[in-house]
Amino acid sequence: MSSKRRSRQVSVGGITLGGDAPIRVQSMTNTDTRNVTATVEQIRRLQRSGCEIVRVAVPDEEAVRALREIKKEVDLPIVADIHFDYRLALGALEAGVDKLRINPGNIGRREKVEVVARAAKERGVPIRIGVNSGSLRRDILRKYGSATAEAMVESALEEVKILEEVGFEDIVISLKASDVPRTVRAYKLIADRVPYPLHIGITEAGTVRSGAVRSAVGLGILLWEGIGDTIRVSLCGDPVEEVWTAYEILKTLGLRRRGATVVACPTCGRTEIDVVSLAERVERALAEVEEPI
Repeated sequence: MSSKRRSRQVSVGGITLGGDAPIRVQSMTNTDTRNVTATVEQIRRLQRSGCEIVRVAVPDEEAVRALREIKKEVDLPIVADIHFDYRLALGALEAGVDKLRINPGNIGRREKVEVVARAAKERGVPIRIGVNSGSLRRDILRKYGSATAEAMVESALEEVKILEEVGFEDIVISLKASDVPRTVRAYKLIADRVPYPLHIGITEAGTVRSGAVRSAVGLGILLWEGIGDTIRVSLCGDPVEEVWTAYEILKTLGLRRRGATVVACPTCGRTEIDVVSLAERVERALAEVEEPI
């Protein structure tokens, strides 16, 4: 395994990213953020499962108002996921979020990004530049012909330049595609070009079954090569499964020690007991154990 890439350290609600910090496990709620009760309940479940940072969607002003109430009820760092309307980012900052995620493909003109960056700097809130292969700007797509790894990197670097030019350096970057080779190439291309922490993930990876495999392959490659400061496994299902899968990937590579590692015989014709049911019962019983057993 390659030594871990050295990056600038960033603080998200008291949780450090990059530098010598462990690789952090992140997830995202799939409740309606405007439903405070449901969102708080899910965040607490995620926290019990080992989630260290949680992202929530902020689609409108009602969701911004809900953020204020959610922040009062939980102590897990909250990332506001912002698309299209920079004013939602400003509202989320006022609501007390610990980090912003903005998509350079749809956040709008440079002036809007600058306003958000200045407001975040005043509050000491980091920004993740979250590039997604499915939402690159049209001019970048025309230049490269499609959402290539190079196109994704250019999108990220343009946004980095804007933030740096207003004196903002509490930056985290992600470059996510739904296919593994393109995602891996994008992260490798940018790893030596910026000093900032990298949040890694395979976007729209699939269901709990197929998405876990695709994520394990892609993230395993990057982590083995020392790339990645935070990790999110994107699964179509209960986000608690994302956290479980993330820790299994990290534990398998010896990068985090949390919770029980269950080994089980795959069974064969010599088996005389119901090993499958027994292993599943053990795994369920140990689901929220934190000690590395």
